[in-house]
Amino acid sequence: MTAVPLAAETVPERHYTHHEGRGTTPHRSSPRAIHRELTTLDVQPGMNVVEFGTGSGYSGGLLAELVGPTGTVTSLDIDQYLTAWANLIHHERGLDTIRCFTADGTAGFAERAPYQRMVAWCTPPLLPKAWVDQAADGALIVAPLPIAAVPNMTVVAQIRVTGGQPTVEAVFTGGYIEATASPKGDLDLPGRWVDWENRVPAPSWISIAWRERDDWRHTGARTALNLLLKGTHSERYAGEAVDWRSWRTFAAATGNPQLTTAGLRPDLSSVGHSTPTTAAVLQQDGTILADAPTSPSLAILRGWLDDWEKAQRPAPETYTSILVPHDDQDISGWNLLLSR
Repeated sequence: MTAVPLAAETVPERHYTHHEGRGTTPHRSSPRAIHRELTTLDVQPGMNVVEFGTGSGYSGGLLAELVGPTGTVTSLDIDQYLTAWANLIHHERGLDTIRCFTADGTAGFAERAPYQRMVAWCTPPLLPKAWVDQAADGALIVAPLPIAAVPNMTVVAQIRVTGGQPTVEAVFTGGYIEATASPKGDLDLPGRWVDWENRVPAPSWISIAWRERDDWRHTGARTALNLLLKGTHSERYAGEAVDWRSWRTFAAATGNPQLTTAGLRPDLSSVGHSTPTTAAVLQQDGTILADAPTSPSLAILRGWLDDWEKAQRPAPETYTSILVPHDDQDISGWNLLLSR
């Protein structure tokens, strides 16, 4: 049995996720995903490890088990309630090698660096330079990263830092809640890149990759969302059941500046194409919505879907991935781009 399953036998998951004092926390990743990412992270005894996103504290408990009595675990979360309770639960279990701190994880935590392993349970807008700067030479980072500047377009990347430079070793299907500057209350609304949101008569939102070309009133985003909500034209996708993870990765990898995602109703994502006057998306349930049967956006969406089928619905792991340096006033680092 490998290290992570052995650690899972020792660390009581429900003691963290359903603690009788704190109650159930919705801010947590599935144990299956946690085990997968920690296996990819390849934590060894005695290492100095940092995690971004404390959640229930379960992942931190596993990390403390993996590094053993000679290692150190730092856990960061923007939500003080979560870090305080996780610290208490770790203490109740007699763990003294892990500490949780309330902090913006995108800035890392220089006080306890350098880190030999770094893992994120939340998605930053890009790979932060601070993480790379705080990584030991040869360190591994396992983190969800956006592959387009719209919500819900992510992969989990395994990144090696050598000589202060990050290199992608592998990517996997997956994604986690967006990293935000304050605790996130509405778990149904993306934490970043929402260009217009309606709350009445029912919640809906849209994200457009062409936001820099929209006006200050978000006229283009509002128009595109309203066109989709009116449902002027709808049709069933003619292909087999949509492999959503493959489709959204393919759409993001097109690099098309008109890429659009939307949430037209709860728990039903949409991906497609829009302009200030036209819009068309494919929903997870296989429904295509467009402003008109002759919509230019619909024609482009159909072309993307044809190309996706011709490529045989590629898995995220089959793409070529590169990190492209990015620097602005908010955060510096690297954007992850996929291509075929």
